[in-house]
Amino acid sequence: MNVFVLYCTAVLIWGTTWIAISFQLGDVHPEISLAYRFGLASMMLFGFCLVTKLNLKFSFNQHLRLFGIAISMFGFNFYLLYNGQQHLNSAMAAIAFSTLMVMNIVNGRVFLGTAISPREYVGAGLGLLGICTLFWPQLNGMTFNNDSLYGLGLCLAGTFVASLSNMLSVSNQKQKMPIVQTNAWAMGYGATTMALLAVFNDHPFTIDLPVNYWLATGYLALFGSVIVFGIYLHLLGKIGANKTSYITIITPAIAVVISSVVEDFTFTTYTVGGLVLILAGNVTVLLKSKMKPVQSQVNFAKKAAA
Repeated sequence: MNVFVLYCTAVLIWGTTWIAISFQLGDVHPEISLAYRFGLASMMLFGFCLVTKLNLKFSFNQHLRLFGIAISMFGFNFYLLYNGQQHLNSAMAAIAFSTLMVMNIVNGRVFLGTAISPREYVGAGLGLLGICTLFWPQLNGMTFNNDSLYGLGLCLAGTFVASLSNMLSVSNQKQKMPIVQTNAWAMGYGATTMALLAVFNDHPFTIDLPVNYWLATGYLALFGSVIVFGIYLHLLGKIGANKTSYITIITPAIAVVISSVVEDFTFTTYTVGGLVLILAGNVTVLLKSKMKPVQSQVNFAKKAAA
């Protein structure tokens, strides 16, 4: 599929998952909900692989990489974010996770040697400014105490773990590890890790939960995990971590638009201004630069001329 279509699909799906996640939070501990979500998603992917006869074999070293993806992308990043959000309002949590793009820019440079274009700096700045503007009414007057700072620390830690998972995923794709089979194993490992954490914390498992909970879990498993993470990882390999991670900035904007329909959310000057800045940053980041001859092409031309 066209990269633009995939990008928009990921944004729209993740923009709706906040509704489903709200049904998971509350009486059920985060690690248990994550175990249900990614366990179900893993079973779906393994079933697809078996039906389509995709090769599920990986070497021991590759399984270690898959486990790294599991705990960083399908485990502790969500665990930290879920727990952090219990001490913050949703606006501050959204801003904390939106720093993923900045972290990806820095980590991509450090771990992968990825060049950083001026457009990416400008786009990231516009996006973060837009997020702050969008949620300014909720942030204005917010007092930071030990509890909120603790929550912010957890959210930032979860975001950093997610950024590391992006770096590992790009590295895996460079080694030609297939996305569907990778996600099947990684989500399974992630679900198992969260289940073991629940046992360690002595949190009981139960299936006697409201229908809304299971419908939300099913939606998060199929659309919010199987489909959208497949798209997200594909985009990581196609357009890089810096551009792909801008999804985390534009997703809250989509959630606000959906909220205006579902929850009678009222648009304000801050809302419109924030959306405009986010869209401007998105265009800046994704806009293709003018074609420039790479060094290999220059060398080839010199040899041809000689």
